[in-house]
Amino acid sequence: MPRKRSPRAPRAATRDRGAPPPVPSPTDKATGEPGVTSPSDVGAAAPPGSKDAFPIAGIGASAGGLEAFSELLSHLPVEATMGFVLVQHLDPKHPSILTEILSRTTRMPVVEATHGMRVEAGRVYIMPPNVSMTITDGVLSLAPRSEDRGPHMPIDHFLRSLAEDVRSRAIGVILSGSASDGALGLRAIKAEGGITFAEAPQSAKFDGMPRSAVASGAVDFVLPPAAIAQELTRIGRHPYLGPTGVAPSSEPLATDPEARDQILRMLHGKSGIDFTLYRQTTISRRLARRMMIHGVDTLGGYLRYLEAHPSQVHALCNDLLVNVTRFFRDPEAFQILQRSVFPSIVKERPADAPVRVWAPGCATGEEAYSLVIVLLEFLGDAASAVPIQLFGTDVSEIAIVKARTGIYPENIELDVTAARLRRFFVKLDGQHQVRKAVRELCVFARHNLATDPPFSKMDLIVCRNVLIYLEPELQKRVLSVFHYALKDPGFLLLGVSETVGPLADFFSVVDKKQRVYAKKPTSRRFDLSSTSLEQRLEKTGLGRTARSTGGAGGGPSDLLQEVDRILLSKYAPAGVLVNEAAEILQFRGHTSPYLEPAPGQASLNLLKMAREGLLMELRVAIDKARKQNAPVRRERLSIKQDGGFAHVTLEVIPMRGPARERNYLVLFERVPPSKPGGPASRATLRPRRTAKAPQNENLREELAATKEFLQSIIQEREAANEELQAANEELQSSNEELQSTNEELETAKEELQSVNEELTTVNEELQQRNAELSQVNNDLNNLFAGVSIPIIMLGGDGRIRRFTPTAGKVLSLIPADLGRPIGDIRLGPDLPDLELVCKHVIETATVADREVRDRDGRWHSLRVRPYKTADDQIDGTVITLTDVTVLKSRVDQATAAREPAETILDSVAVPLMILDAELRVAWASRSFYETFQVTPEGTTAQFIYELGNGQWDIPALRNALAEVFEKNIGFHEFEAEHDRGRVRAKTMLLNARPMPYENKATRMILLAIDHITTRRQAELGLPTPG
Repeated sequence: MPRKRSPRAPRAATRDRGAPPPVPSPTDKATGEPGVTSPSDVGAAAPPGSKDAFPIAGIGASAGGLEAFSELLSHLPVEATMGFVLVQHLDPKHPSILTEILSRTTRMPVVEATHGMRVEAGRVYIMPPNVSMTITDGVLSLAPRSEDRGPHMPIDHFLRSLAEDVRSRAIGVILSGSASDGALGLRAIKAEGGITFAEAPQSAKFDGMPRSAVASGAVDFVLPPAAIAQELTRIGRHPYLGPTGVAPSSEPLATDPEARDQILRMLHGKSGIDFTLYRQTTISRRLARRMMIHGVDTLGGYLRYLEAHPSQVHALCNDLLVNVTRFFRDPEAFQILQRSVFPSIVKERPADAPVRVWAPGCATGEEAYSLVIVLLEFLGDAASAVPIQLFGTDVSEIAIVKARTGIYPENIELDVTAARLRRFFVKLDGQHQVRKAVRELCVFARHNLATDPPFSKMDLIVCRNVLIYLEPELQKRVLSVFHYALKDPGFLLLGVSETVGPLADFFSVVDKKQRVYAKKPTSRRFDLSSTSLEQRLEKTGLGRTARSTGGAGGGPSDLLQEVDRILLSKYAPAGVLVNEAAEILQFRGHTSPYLEPAPGQASLNLLKMAREGLLMELRVAIDKARKQNAPVRRERLSIKQDGGFAHVTLEVIPMRGPARERNYLVLFERVPPSKPGGPASRATLRPRRTAKAPQNENLREELAATKEFLQSIIQEREAANEELQAANEELQSSNEELQSTNEELETAKEELQSVNEELTTVNEELQQRNAELSQVNNDLNNLFAGVSIPIIMLGGDGRIRRFTPTAGKVLSLIPADLGRPIGDIRLGPDLPDLELVCKHVIETATVADREVRDRDGRWHSLRVRPYKTADDQIDGTVITLTDVTVLKSRVDQATAAREPAETILDSVAVPLMILDAELRVAWASRSFYETFQVTPEGTTAQFIYELGNGQWDIPALRNALAEVFEKNIGFHEFEAEHDRGRVRAKTMLLNARPMPYENKATRMILLAIDHITTRRQAELGLPTPG
């Protein structure tokens, strides 16, 4: 069903302007995005034309907007037929030179807007910085920018006011910018029948705002700025945007009914919705709007266009279905629900029974979720004990799908308070999603009020601004559906422009201003079948709003109702239904013999309308019925009638309405006069004194009634005096208590002043602390942003507190991972036991190191160290990763090069040895071990002077080796002879060379030892051993 807009009375324009014929434009420029519009007239006549009525274009932009503004304005003609208002996100602390810059791009006057400035055609108005701007009656209003910390949405704010002010003559344009400002404003403009544009994301310097606008489904054209200017020029001359805001001409729509009917049949075939049941003025305006967008002048041409472009049938259908709404629209209505409706529902609810709410025409779900939220707020702590079932229905499957997800742009912060956002929503990729606990209370389904079976046993039905789009016959069926679906008692909330008109007898008013009604119990059964609706429509004919009472008879239920009416009018006593204040609510039967209008101001008060002789008895009977809460009957009362007196029996029956209000049914039954020949006629033959006996009896009865009436008044006065006396005593006591309370308040005031001074001091300290914390936080953020080392900080429970941007890249972390346990996240490097390592570090207060490899084959040195607080308490861990791929590669290369070198050295017959800076053996060749008969275990890492039995502890050798380190030069053919240990009578020739080094700690000496004992003995002529 059409939904969600509160219509207003048509605003009279003030100046008529001739408009040339529409200029056709290429039909492929319209995007055909699903639209969400609603008629601005809602069945009313279009506002009279006037020369002051012209379109106004609201153009919004943010980052990159200057270039887009300049390009758009440079392509607009000087004789533009519309006004232009530019809204740009500006720095609130600096003056703007946007007016000066843009004035160079166009010959139209460009001025900075001021408060009270009237918008004129052919002029450009720039919103100044640090203000919030709206428009009313064509006049711009500026107000200081709100101090709220929430997002500033000046474009949405202005476009909404523009839609409310000029309605179908509003044009919305969204250009380059980030975030989503403007999307809600475009939806409001399209709801009023205006035209909407968005810059093509490909041409936008920043495409956030244009993409958000297109995603809202409210954009008619997606074009670059130059093309937008061309379309503005074309549609600015079109009669649709002219003074009357109606179709280009009523004739093309009225003179081709066959094409119109064929279009409606196409819509029915594609969507299953019979739009012949909708208000036909709405259909006409929507058809005219789509024809204007596509540059088509006749219904026949538009029909051919739809046949050639089947996707546009869906676009037209979405244009006819007004699925525009917002959260907590008309807050007063929700306050009435919390103040009057919800308490009654909860009070009458049986134990364990759910509170059932139905929101037909819920569109994309904003109103349904608003109802759940205010109900949860009303229930408070008892919400968990009260089951809630909310049914949101709509004919649009697209809208229902979006309602189920519960995801809305950040612009809803304009309508939803920060407290409600924190409690009922979660942030999701820059948008707001209704929390799962709230979504689980709602059931969304596609449902057509015109044809589908209704729900039942509902405590509350909220259907605002749906009936205004329906023909009267369908309105009556929908209201019958609501009456059937409600419990007894149940409540119905309609839009401010809607009533229960045709079914007023079946609903009582709870709040007239906000259109809240309560169901009245009735024995009538409504025929809710679609067949009966079709039969009624056939009798009325398409477009008729009422049915002739002299037409063919209705169904069996109508016949029975007519029989009941005739019987009641002929045989039931006359009467009235009054409320507690004796105001007449309803007349039953012929009451003129007993009641007549009182002279003076018109009134329906029963006591003022009572005929002479009834007033006193009526007052007494009603008062008695009120006190006893039981029927009161007064017989043979004399009233003055037609110059004589008539006898009447009066009966007052107390009753309660569906909203528990007390009412009274007052019945009048006329006593027939005595027949001729009866006792009364025979009395004339008796003496005159005997004939006066009945008169005296009547006088005595009237006197007794008068005494009873006076006695009741006296009792009431005495009771009132006693109550006043008691009230006076209570007031005196209250006065003394107030005086005592005043003294206590004076004392409390002094104490509060003292506390206030202390709080002021504490506040200053806290502000100083906050400034320091803010500075530290800024330093930490900048440090994290500047450090290229992956760092992760975990809490004591293993959840992520912070991480550097580099850690996000290396470990595949995203902002949503903050607060999640580290063990639940699959990190880039494979670290299955990282959580256990962190626990071990916290328990032992030690540092853990290891090397890990990521998926790209790179090696990292992982270090986990305890996170220590200022008081030396361990409250988590700090994880750092260092890329050691290059270092590890060098080590591997050095290791790979060392193995062949050692093989070569081991094959040399001369014993070789490498000494480090401390003269310890770093390495020795195999020949060395074989020559001196030692093992690697007893040689490596040993001082050269301690090898064996100390045979290398030669003073000359010490000096020579020391000189190698000091002078960095080697020595040659150092001859050593000794005869100790296993080295006996051996002569050795030593050669030493220093090895290249990077620093002194890594200096080494290569020592070659040549065994020349045999040669020396031969030279001396000594015999060789063995």
